[in-house]
Amino acid sequence: AVLVPTTILAEQHYENFVQRFSDYPFTIGLLSRFRSKKEQEETIEKLRKGAVDIVIGTHRLLSKDVQFLDLGLLVVDEEQRFGVKHKERLKQLKSQVDVLTLTATPIPRTLHMSMLGVRDLSVIETPPANRYPVQTFVMEQNPMTIRDGIEREMARGGQVFYLYNRVETIEKKADELRALVPGCRVGVIHGQMSETTLENILFQFIEGEYDVLVTTTIIETGVDIPNVNTLFIENADHMGLSQLYQLRGRVGRTNRIAYAYLMYQPDKVLTEVSEKRLQAMRDFTELGSGFKIAMRDLSIRGAGNLLGKQQHGFIDSVGFDLYSQLLSEAVLKKQGKEVKSDEETVEIDLQIDAYIPASYIQDERQKIEMYKRIRSIDSVEAYEELLDDFIDRFGDFPDEVSALAEVGLIKHYANEIDVVSIKRKDNSVTITIAPPSATRLQGVPVFEALGPVKLPAQVANKGESLQILLNITQKPVDLWLEQVKLFVKTCGEILARDEEKHEEDK
Repeated sequence: AVLVPTTILAEQHYENFVQRFSDYPFTIGLLSRFRSKKEQEETIEKLRKGAVDIVIGTHRLLSKDVQFLDLGLLVVDEEQRFGVKHKERLKQLKSQVDVLTLTATPIPRTLHMSMLGVRDLSVIETPPANRYPVQTFVMEQNPMTIRDGIEREMARGGQVFYLYNRVETIEKKADELRALVPGCRVGVIHGQMSETTLENILFQFIEGEYDVLVTTTIIETGVDIPNVNTLFIENADHMGLSQLYQLRGRVGRTNRIAYAYLMYQPDKVLTEVSEKRLQAMRDFTELGSGFKIAMRDLSIRGAGNLLGKQQHGFIDSVGFDLYSQLLSEAVLKKQGKEVKSDEETVEIDLQIDAYIPASYIQDERQKIEMYKRIRSIDSVEAYEELLDDFIDRFGDFPDEVSALAEVGLIKHYANEIDVVSIKRKDNSVTITIAPPSATRLQGVPVFEALGPVKLPAQVANKGESLQILLNITQKPVDLWLEQVKLFVKTCGEILARDEEKHEEDK
């Protein structure tokens, strides 16, 4: 079963499926309001008997009279357009059904569930060949810019979408555009039209009989017209982030450079959330950036409830990070896995320049976001991904950022082996390890860990703790920092190896 949010998209999928499976013995059905009552009843009867292999449908698929003989796979396209109730109703159709949800911009709750490991996630980042990023402009509404944009698109033989989301005054807006650009052929579509009128106007637009189509958000999903390469969105500040991203995806579907103008009223002061949304659209223009848009949406709107109906929102203002941490711990407990406490964090004082300079990242919010990511490094992969992100988003990083990320990785290794503190005093760095790791590293293991380290070292006991003093006289910061990291990492590997051996002996 393939579930889609709009009749236009259902029709498009149906035609594609019929074409692609023409050489295979599959029966394909369609359930939407574009089908007559008799045709729908025939399809439902065939589904009950198992005579239809693939059915494509809108919310009609969720009706109580639709029953499947043996539903094996459910594909939900444009998942962000469906509510929790719709998705839960589908799961009730069969207890063991594989579900594949497709979306360019997942709802915060869905994305968060994937990141927690509750659902699997695959990211398709490679765009089709010869595609260019959409040139995105966030601006006050300006008739001259609108006229220039329409005339430029018409001059290269292209067409324009003008998104206006008020049905009652949409005809008036079309008249304004006709007056603004004389000779421009303007069509209008909206969701309150009959399906025949809607289909006819869309077909005429595809055939090139109109230059500009004034439309509501009905074009958000399922409209694939490669000749449309300029988009104007009026009152863009009223729309959600994934909605804006989906709408922008209506242009730039060919090898021409496309333009998207996100406009707001000149006399309007934007709210903080609206400003963040429009800023995100301006930041993420490259192809395949839907995942990053969804991540930004998650941080702006919150993750919603895992077990409730809410698909976004901060749980009673607990804060997203704390909520994520609590939820991760609860999931680990349910899986019977050990929950590692974050209470005992290692104290690191190395007296080096390790920070993000203002000249490298000017935006304070982005800076805080990157600091939080450094603090939460929990693997070499996370560390390498972070460095790649720094380069991708902000360019080559200075030494201070490199040192900060290195300290973040050292902290991760140190937490694994009960390190209490790593402190520098003059020309030495002292690493203090507490029990139980201190006890297990006593004697041969600690000297084995010091083997690859290229710094003079002293080992001493201090109560139940173990102290290792590394001499860093006249050594460059990056060199001795690398050696400190090597030591704590090797200690962790030795302890892990011994634990494995101990388990085998059992």
